[in-house]
Amino acid sequence: MAILDKHTILEKNVTLLAIFAFLVVTIGGIVQIAPLFWLENTIEDVEGMRPYTPLELAGRDIYVREGCYVCHSQMVRPMRDEVERYGHYSLAAESQYDHPFQWGSKRTGPDLARVGRRYSDEWHVDHLTDPQSVVPVSVMPKYGFLSNKLIDGKYVEDVMATHEFVGVPYTDEMIEAGKEDFAAQADPDSDYDGLLERYGEDVQVRNFDGQPGITEMDALIAYLQMLGTLVDFSTFTPDASR
Repeated sequence: MAILDKHTILEKNVTLLAIFAFLVVTIGGIVQIAPLFWLENTIEDVEGMRPYTPLELAGRDIYVREGCYVCHSQMVRPMRDEVERYGHYSLAAESQYDHPFQWGSKRTGPDLARVGRRYSDEWHVDHLTDPQSVVPVSVMPKYGFLSNKLIDGKYVEDVMATHEFVGVPYTDEMIEAGKEDFAAQADPDSDYDGLLERYGEDVQVRNFDGQPGITEMDALIAYLQMLGTLVDFSTFTPDASR
């Protein structure tokens, strides 16, 4: 009863309530924010992780712009039912180049952390154009307009430079070749050796939507087809020292 009586003092005094609320929020904020200053020590380096290619980065921006994260998470939790359905639980390193991260807060649709290479490009085109044609019970809206919007990567180098500023390890060479790599990834007939040299042999190069020109559909599918494919979980062993 004595504790409740003391709490009543806070409830009746607006000034004291504001001061104590501020203190609680401040302490909670410090607990949440302070570890970020030692982020390099809290994220385990994982072989295979790399920055997004220019085309994937553009696709990710489209993904965010269209609000895909509202219905789809990108975080497989370490629980048996999730691992059996979606695959290996998500690693912190898989989100280290995300600004902002795409963990999500709910799942109207399935988690997409491991969607890369699970379906064909044609399936993605059909699904994005008319979701109900491949998943009859889907409540996802149609995104067929993405196939009609051409993009040229005009600002991709500026976007990459901004990401480099906040810690993504893009090199000067990567940024300078941004528009070139952007176009090369969507054209299997191009000279894309430089793209593979900069980002690795695992980069998927092809006409993703099967249409002439580079469209927003190309970029979005390039991003989706990469998700969850960078880490080889058949050989991954967690660092026991962390």
